[in-house]
Amino acid sequence: MSDLIQHVCPHCLAVNRVPESRDAASAKCGKCKKPLFGNAPLELTDSNFAKFIAKTQIPTVVDFWAPWCGPCQMMGPEFAKAAQALEPQVRFAKLNTEAHQHTAARYKISGIPNMMIFKNGKAVAQKAGAMRAPDILSWIKSSL
Repeated sequence: MSDLIQHVCPHCLAVNRVPESRDAASAKCGKCKKPLFGNAPLELTDSNFAKFIAKTQIPTVVDFWAPWCGPCQMMGPEFAKAAQALEPQVRFAKLNTEAHQHTAARYKISGIPNMMIFKNGKAVAQKAGAMRAPDILSWIKSSL
């Protein structure tokens, strides 16, 4: 029997266990029946951030950003391209630091855009500044 990998549903926050041998890209939530992975980074909030990071067993890259930040706006499409290249092996998420200041403060985010990689519930790498998709992919691969 194959190992099971936990994925948190971005829609209902149910914890799903998907066999490692199965293509997680096509997996659906056992509770709400919606896809576990989409075509874009998911939006995290102060209320779901901790559970999502703690319960997701694959590496999760979080882009801390704000809508008024020009470099953040420029990097958004590049972050989405990186997500399309690496999901479902790596989960991609965004946190609006203006709307969700508690989580941004918890991780001492002082400059944006700022990306962090979480693995097994802990931050393992951090990179500030806007990047293009190839550079994001290179940074993630070298950090894992």
